[in-house]
Amino acid sequence: MMYPDSAGIDIGSAAHFVAVPADRDDEPVREFASFTADLNALADWLERCEIKIVAMESTGVYWIALYELLQRRGFEVLLVNARHVKNVSGRKSDVLDCQWLQQLLSFGLLRGAFRPDDKVCELRSITRQRAMLLKSQGRHVQHMQKALTQMNIQLANVISDIAGVTGQKIVREIVGGERDPQELAGYRDVRIKASEQEIAKSLQGNWRAEHLFALKQALAGFDFCVSQLLECDTETQRVLQELHAFEGLPAKGKKRSRSRNAPKFDVREHLFKVCGVDLTRIDGIDVSTALVVISEIGPDLGRFPTVKHFTSWLGLCPGTKISGGRVLGSRSKRTANRATQALKLAAAALRSSKSALGAYYRRMCARMDKPKAVTAAAHKLARLIYMMLTRGEEYTDQGQQYFEERYRDRVVRQLTKRARELGLELVPSAQTA
Repeated sequence: MMYPDSAGIDIGSAAHFVAVPADRDDEPVREFASFTADLNALADWLERCEIKIVAMESTGVYWIALYELLQRRGFEVLLVNARHVKNVSGRKSDVLDCQWLQQLLSFGLLRGAFRPDDKVCELRSITRQRAMLLKSQGRHVQHMQKALTQMNIQLANVISDIAGVTGQKIVREIVGGERDPQELAGYRDVRIKASEQEIAKSLQGNWRAEHLFALKQALAGFDFCVSQLLECDTETQRVLQELHAFEGLPAKGKKRSRSRNAPKFDVREHLFKVCGVDLTRIDGIDVSTALVVISEIGPDLGRFPTVKHFTSWLGLCPGTKISGGRVLGSRSKRTANRATQALKLAAAALRSSKSALGAYYRRMCARMDKPKAVTAAAHKLARLIYMMLTRGEEYTDQGQQYFEERYRDRVVRQLTKRARELGLELVPSAQTA
């Protein structure tokens, strides 16, 4: 027994069941309601039972309030994956679950999930709220497009995005009462490839009242999301300023186009002052990706002993499925980790990059199918991020040619070794020499 002063808690929406060792109380299993007063009574009972470490399952979001309260009261709290603590089938109840958790924890068979510091959790909540608002904004754009299509306003066939400058001017004038196609086409931006005549032709439709009402509602929802996103950007900037741990400014990096969905402040400078390194120097990682990764894992990776532990937590390393000495599968596990999803999107953006990482991604695509190549490239990005955050070293791209030369040298070395084993000798041609 490794943790004799342990307790197990089965989390529920209305009540929590708590189990302590049988020798600590006449009633070692108790039920507490989920109200704040009852949670304080739960913590008081654990203190009277001289409990030092507590294990609970990650059930929805019901565990957060109790987790934070127990941490403030000085308990060591382990948040465990429900898949790792399955009980014997046919014996499933709240009382048995909390006793099973307490028994596994007492023998040291449970490991707590990774949870960053409070400030990083605050940044993570705001970043996730911003991502949700971006999805809502995209749905309102779809509703605007649907209303225009129902009126046979074929604006999407002449401009690429109705949420852009030209599209927004035309939509707002339509909602304001303008119906003249020539007048609406006059709001065309100079960067639009279609002519004013083509835009005017696409704006001839049937202006039905119900579809105009739906368009007005969708535009109002779009504007509301824009205002909410600006508030999120202000709050994100405040939290990042509180996380500043380094001074100075990042070195001038590669010139990249600014994403329309990126926050409206200098995220790169704030992230440099938080981490001490510039993650955007890695090809494929822009400020939005770097913000998501830092908000999910934080700048301190001390909880991960090695880079292998870090990539395993992200779900980017090969899996282990061996039976009878045979490898049954090495597929990486499925995960809903937001940092993993962001890194996979960044890896997919390397397909046209003229860098060493871009050459590596294209080499992986030639060897395997695209999803596996994306996972392999995301794994390399995760390793680079771990090394930068733990060692404080900046990333320097060696270029596509450097990667190709290293790959060629490795292939020649392997062929030379194989030829020597067969009693042969590789002789370079005059042109190659």
